[in-house]
Amino acid sequence: MRSPRLLLVLVVAALTLPAQPAARAAPGSAVATALWAWPAAGAGPSAGPQVTRPFQPPPTPYAAGHRGVDLAGVPGQPVLAAGAGTVAFAGMVAGRPVVSVDHADGLRTTYEPVQPAVAAGQQVSRGSPLGVLLAGHDGCPAAACLHWGLRRGETYLDPLSLLRPPRVRLLPWH
Repeated sequence: MRSPRLLLVLVVAALTLPAQPAARAAPGSAVATALWAWPAAGAGPSAGPQVTRPFQPPPTPYAAGHRGVDLAGVPGQPVLAAGAGTVAFAGMVAGRPVVSVDHADGLRTTYEPVQPAVAAGQQVSRGSPLGVLLAGHDGCPAAACLHWGLRRGETYLDPLSLLRPPRVRLLPWH
């Protein structure tokens, strides 16, 4: 019977082939989940802050939408890098202080309103302080809200997808 022999070959191949590098993992994959963390403290050690406004992608590239999530916080609270990368920008955009971090696979996270403690070109690891949260985000129901954004190239993505556990699907054995 060929099935046991095929299974043996697959097991040997899986054990001897090198693992795929973590940097190539897509958001939401098991490897990616271990690489990302909340950019602000929450209610418990593994819990994130309350989401006060969810991601609402626009129907077209130039239409209205909410291109990130708003997270409840307090003024002066540390804002942390969600993942390892390089600070792409730290300064003012349209009168608001913003920090952007470039990550592997063309991902970029943005954080605002944040008084930067980093500079463009600086390497950061997951959990590194980027600055402190400021009050003044429009529509925020808390003392302060962090607007956390994610995009790949020009496409905006839900930053919460970085934190979701992977979906495991079992396929039938024929």
